[in-house]
Amino acid sequence: MAALNYTGVSHTVFHLLGIPGLEDQHVWISIPFFVSYVTALLGNSLLIFIIVTKRSLHEPMYLFLCILAGADIVLSTCIVPQALAIFWFHAGEISLDRCITQVFFLSSTFIYESGILLVMAFDRYIAICCPLRYTTVLTCTLIGKIGVTLILRSCCTIFPVIFLLKRLTFCKSNILPNTACKHIVLARLSCDDIRVNIWYGFLVLMSTLVIDVVLIFISYVLILHAIFYIPSQDAHHKALNTCGSHVCVIILFYVPGIFSVLAQRFGHHISPHIHVLLANVYILAPPMLNPIVYGIKTKQIRDQVIHVFFTKQK
Repeated sequence: MAALNYTGVSHTVFHLLGIPGLEDQHVWISIPFFVSYVTALLGNSLLIFIIVTKRSLHEPMYLFLCILAGADIVLSTCIVPQALAIFWFHAGEISLDRCITQVFFLSSTFIYESGILLVMAFDRYIAICCPLRYTTVLTCTLIGKIGVTLILRSCCTIFPVIFLLKRLTFCKSNILPNTACKHIVLARLSCDDIRVNIWYGFLVLMSTLVIDVVLIFISYVLILHAIFYIPSQDAHHKALNTCGSHVCVIILFYVPGIFSVLAQRFGHHISPHIHVLLANVYILAPPMLNPIVYGIKTKQIRDQVIHVFFTKQK
C-alpha cells in the first residue's frame, strides 16, 4: 500500500508491514508465532484451572501466579492474532482508534505484569524472612486489593498516552514497519512536535518498570541475606528452590525487553527487522515459557499437572 505524504492530511487508517524486509518469509516466521501463542494459551489456561480448582494451592504464591498467567494470556493476545493476520492474510490495515487501543492494552498489560513480578518478590520476602506472619500478612483480601491497585496503576499511567496520540496530525506516512502499534513508532509518523510523547514515555519507563526492577533487586538482596543465615542446609536449599522459579520468570520478562530498548537506542546500524523481532521476543517469550518454568520447578504444580493428565488413565 502506498503511503500518502501530502501536507494537510491526517491519516486515520494505517498499514502494518509485519517484519519489514522479510515479507517473503512471513509464512515461515508465522510458525514460531503460532506455536508460542498456542503454548501460551494452553499452558496459562491449565495453570489457572489447576490453581482455581485445587484448594491446596489457594495460597498467596499461587494466587499471584494465577494472576500472572491471566496477564500473560492478555499480553500475547494483544499482539499475536494481529501478527498472524498480517503473515497469513496480509491483513495489515488498522484504523487509528484501533491502533491507539492496541497501544493502551499492550502497554498497560506489560506494566501490570511488571507490578505482579514485584509483588511476587515481596511474597517470597515475607515467606522466607517472616514465615510465621506469612498467612496473616498476605490475606485473600489484601491480594485482591493489590490486584486492583496494580490495574489502576497500569491503566492510569498509560491513559494519558491516548490523548497524547489523539492530538497529533499523522501526515508523514500511513506505513507502520511493525507487527503491532507502539506508542513512539506511531508518534513518529506525525508532523507535530512529539517531544511530550517521548518524555512522557521516558517518565512511564522510569516510574514503573525501572522502580519495579530496583525494588525486586532490593527484595532479593534481603532474601539472600536471610537465606545465608539459615542454619539448616535443607531449609537453605528449600528457600533457594522456592525463589528459583520466580527468578527465571523475572529474567525472561526483563532481559529481552532491556535488549530491545538498548538496540533501539544505540543500534542505529541494526536492520529494522532485527528491531521488530527483538520487540516481539519480549512479548512472545514470557507468556509461553512462564507456565513451563513453574510446571517444571514447582513440585506442587507439577504433581497437580500429572494428576490431571494421568490419574484417569490408571
